Amino acid sequence: MELFDLTLLSSTIRMVTPILLAALGGALCARVGLFNVGLEGLVLIGAFSAIVGNHLTGNVLLAVLFAALMSFLFAILFAVMTIQLKANDIVVGVAINFLALGLTTFALRTIFQVKGAYYDKDMEGLPKWDIPFIQEIPVIGSILSGHSPLVYFAFLAAILLYVFFYRTVIGFRVLSVGMNPTAAKSIGLKVSSLQYLAIGLSGVLCGLAGAQLSLGQVTLFTEGMTAGRGFIALVAMMLGQSHPIGIIGSSLLFGFMDAISIRLQGFSLPTQFTQMLPYLITILAMFLLRDRGMGSQLGNQQSGR
Repeated sequence: MELFDLTLLSSTIRMVTPILLAALGGALCARVGLFNVGLEGLVLIGAFSAIVGNHLTGNVLLAVLFAALMSFLFAILFAVMTIQLKANDIVVGVAINFLALGLTTFALRTIFQVKGAYYDKDMEGLPKWDIPFIQEIPVIGSILSGHSPLVYFAFLAAILLYVFFYRTVIGFRVLSVGMNPTAAKSIGLKVSSLQYLAIGLSGVLCGLAGAQLSLGQVTLFTEGMTAGRGFIALVAMMLGQSHPIGIIGSSLLFGFMDAISIRLQGFSLPTQFTQMLPYLITILAMFLLRDRGMGSQLGNQQSGR
């Protein structure tokens, strides 16, 4: 078995999707002045809801939409607590994470009467799309073709978010709210409405990230299956400076390390070592970017309030 080959690159594209979608959701929150550490919980809710939706309807599309809806509702809960009730966004985000972990564990036992994990051999996951013409290209085809629709949507969402931020009037208003909400309010912008919009969209993106985890990469749900990907997405968001194109690059880095960690398990390395690689890179990235990352973003938000 080779460590680096075309299969590794294809796996990277697949593994990066949940991180990229969640990081884009985090960027939306950051751009309106809120630091959402609850991405982990929102993705977990999406992953579980996708399985429940698929189980109840037998339709993958409806399952994905149900996952997006449930994560949207939890994101709105975050918005109400932070915007209306003026609660600390970090504290609320941590609470969302614990709520999602406990609620999905309880619902798993209540709905499916199982502990730990739920798997149905008859349940269909997300389909794999073979892109016409591209799949026939010798090298590029094997890397870019044959992924689930959400993989392609993740990169499309990053481009659309870039256009939204820097090419639309509403996008400019969203950015102005994050830079200085007081000044934005003084010129007549509806700050709270724009914050609700951004947080709601972030919930939808996190729900899709969860659906990719439970229906795209595998077709099952396990307790805590996000395994810190929401926190990795936060670091990817900070590493990319909340810029959609930058987030693509940083997410690809973490997706690559995730794929490498799985590949290394085939070389008889201890699983404890291989599984810690993505998180080791995450800690290293936070250390190297401590002046440009979370600290500076939080500082900008506090100065704008």
